[in-house]
This record gives sequence, structure tokens and C-alpha cells, in this order.
Amino acid sequence: MSRTVNGSPDASAPVLAAYSYCEAVTGQQAGNFSYGIRLLPTAKRRAMSALYAFSRRVDDIGDGPLDADAKHRRLEETRELLSRIREGRIAEDDTDPVAVALSHAARRFPIPLGGLDELIDGVQMDVRGRTYETWDDLAVYCRCVAGAIGRLSLGVFGTVPGARDAARAAEYADTLGLALQLTNILRDVREDAANGRTYLPSDDLAKFGCSEGFHTARPPAGADFTGLVHFEVRRARALFAEGTRLLPMLDRRSGACVAAMAGIYRRLLDRIAEDPEAVLRGRVSLPGREKVYVAVRGLSGLDARSVHRRTAGGRA
Repeated sequence: MSRTVNGSPDASAPVLAAYSYCEAVTGQQAGNFSYGIRLLPTAKRRAMSALYAFSRRVDDIGDGPLDADAKHRRLEETRELLSRIREGRIAEDDTDPVAVALSHAARRFPIPLGGLDELIDGVQMDVRGRTYETWDDLAVYCRCVAGAIGRLSLGVFGTVPGARDAARAAEYADTLGLALQLTNILRDVREDAANGRTYLPSDDLAKFGCSEGFHTARPPAGADFTGLVHFEVRRARALFAEGTRLLPMLDRRSGACVAAMAGIYRRLLDRIAEDPEAVLRGRVSLPGREKVYVAVRGLSGLDARSVHRRTAGGRA
């Protein structure tokens, strides 16, 4: 293995090619997340792209056209591949670029790869068609498919030396993942219904008269759909407020990455709150220029400083 000018380990040509593949997947498919990942220094950007590419593979199995039994087999094969990565049994010239890149990233950063096992567990819940009675039930799923990604990402980001409450960093990363996932669930209620999936808790649906589901561009007759959406938006905003306590614990560019991702989803949540029925008419999204603005704001450190002032004030 060669070394860079500052003495840190560099990657071989096969590993660099594997990272390039993962970065291409991230650039083409990551959507909102790519705006944050671009703000990272090279080594962290590559590692995050490897994590994304592996996660994308797992998600694609769950969302793909195979029958349930075939999906379970593919997911277990992916879990076995993860075990090989964890045990260092992936050669640099392996034919699977995602495995090569993730194996290298896991050697370079303290990534808790068990989080990817949790992601596989969450996708298996989808394949089984699991529904959720309460928010606590749904939170278990969200921690698998999104909270785990937050904790995995924290392994790449690290925390700055001496950061206040750094022992709670993984908890905040997990909570931020829940906030992002709940926002996704609100955005995708119509699409998920068309695919036979319901994520919002049955208790909440019943409370607002929405137990019939969301199969048309209009809410169920007599339902308080706006009330349901606003109820879930308040829950998501509370999760964002708690999860963004992570920001002051991160270095500038890692904090910028997280602030960009969180900022884009918070604005998406605001847009949903302004017109709840829009999620029944089509996918709500932000224009690219607004995402760029949020990313630049994150790079400026404004969000991290705002959180620091808020939390410092809360302790006073």
C-alpha cells in the first residue's frame, strides 16, 4: 500500500476504482443525501459513498420485483457478504466493487458495521409486510433502516476532541435518522399505499379517521388528513430538534454534511406541513437551487452555531 505526502495510508488502484464506482452510484441515486456527502473531504466522502452503495443494494432488493422468498434469500446472501467484509475476507481485487470499497473504509474508520445488519433486518420487515400499531413499534423499524445509517455515518465523521456530551453522539445520530425516515414516510404515503405498504402507526390513523389508507389523490371520506399530517410533522420536528444536537460535536465539514442532509429534509417537512394533501397528489420535493442553498448554509456553520446557542441556553 502506498502512502500520501502526509504519511497517511493511501488506497491501491483497485480500491480507488471500487470507490469511484460507489461514488458514481451515490451521485446517480442518492438524491438529497448527495448534497451533504459532496461537502466531505475525500477519505470521508469515499467511505460514505461505500456505505451508501451497500445500503442502496439492500434497499433495492426490498423494493425490487422478486417474490418474497427470493428477496429473503438475497438479503441473507448480502448479510453473508457483510460478514466477510467484517472479518476482512475481501481481497482488493475482488469482483464486487462495493465490497472492496466498504472493506477498505471499515479498516480506515471505526464504522459499526452491525448497523448494516440492522438495515437488512428492517428491509426484511418490509418484505414480510409488517405494519405498526404504535409509534414505539414504528420507531424500531426506523432505527433499523435510518437510525442505523446515522450511527454508521458517525463512525466516519467522528467527534471533535473535548466535544460536550460526545457520549450521546450515537444517540443523537440515531434520533436524526428517525426524523429523516418519518419525513420520508409522510412524503411517500401514496406511493407506499400503491405498493401495499402502510408505515404510519395504526393508532394514529384511527385517531384521525384515516384507517382506510391512501389510495387516491384525496383523503378518505370524513378523515382529518391534515390533522394527521400535522401531528406527525410535530413529532418529526421534535426528533430533528433533538438529533441536530449532534452538529456542534462534529468537525466543520462533517457538520456541514449532516446540516445539509437535515436542512433539506426539514424544509421538505415544512413544505408538507404547508399543503398536507400534496403528498397524495405526487411526490413533494425541493428544487435543486434550494438544496444547494441549504448545503452552502451547512458549510458556513450557521446551523451548528444555532444549535450550540440553543443547547447552551437550555443549560443555563
